[in-house]
Amino acid sequence: MTYRVIALDLDGTLLTPQKSILPESLSALQRAREAGFKVVIVTGRHHVAIHPFYQALALDTPAICCNGTYLYDYHAKKVLNADPLHAEQATQLIDLLDTHDVHGLMYVDNAMLYQHPTGHVIRTENWALSLPEAQRPVFRHVDSLREAAHTVDAIWKFALTDADIPKLQRFAKTVERQLGLACEWSWHDQVDIAQSGNSKGKRLAQWVESEGLSMDQVIAFGDNYNDLSMLESAGLGVAMGNADEAIKARADVAIGTNLETGIAETIYKYLL
Repeated sequence: MTYRVIALDLDGTLLTPQKSILPESLSALQRAREAGFKVVIVTGRHHVAIHPFYQALALDTPAICCNGTYLYDYHAKKVLNADPLHAEQATQLIDLLDTHDVHGLMYVDNAMLYQHPTGHVIRTENWALSLPEAQRPVFRHVDSLREAAHTVDAIWKFALTDADIPKLQRFAKTVERQLGLACEWSWHDQVDIAQSGNSKGKRLAQWVESEGLSMDQVIAFGDNYNDLSMLESAGLGVAMGNADEAIKARADVAIGTNLETGIAETIYKYLL
């Protein structure tokens, strides 16, 4: 099978810890695009938080955002396909958050909302302020997430963080058991909660099929548990060296960390 698509997770994969793309990766991906390969971002991020990377890669493909919750067309500035949370589901989740004293971000429409400024929120806001104004994602403090959930058009996901990892693990299991929502770990201390059935792999497969291709023709790069659905369904699933051993074991290939040039080397080896 001939590969035609390169699917890329961002944080922990294409991006360094400093939130930059290695020049070797940029060069290899540019050459791949010039050779006719399709490059697509598949991320847990909101579409408003990937502007600098989408533009650096000079992409013309839609982006798969919030762990597959929706497909976003940057050029038309519109959502193409989506399975967001209902306001009632969000309200039930917010009730659980209050009960268990867990905080995080609610990803909606074109912004990320928070009620309590956690360390994760502050760090992400500081990163946003370091960007040119046109590329800054929108963070907004609200007095009540519960009220906000009934005033927005779409609720993409909740991104929850806590220094107490066992507490967060217990909370995720409670959400799955009581609300039937999808809980996926996108970082060691972050669990993302979205509509059941959403995943990077599912949304990627839908887009690939719409392009007249199959998942056998995809090389996918990822580093975390929310990447497994695409790593396991792609023709070649590539785990980063900084991924947990459990993720590497379920990928086809493991390469160097996101500080090394493994992405570029893989592209040259299999595509160019």
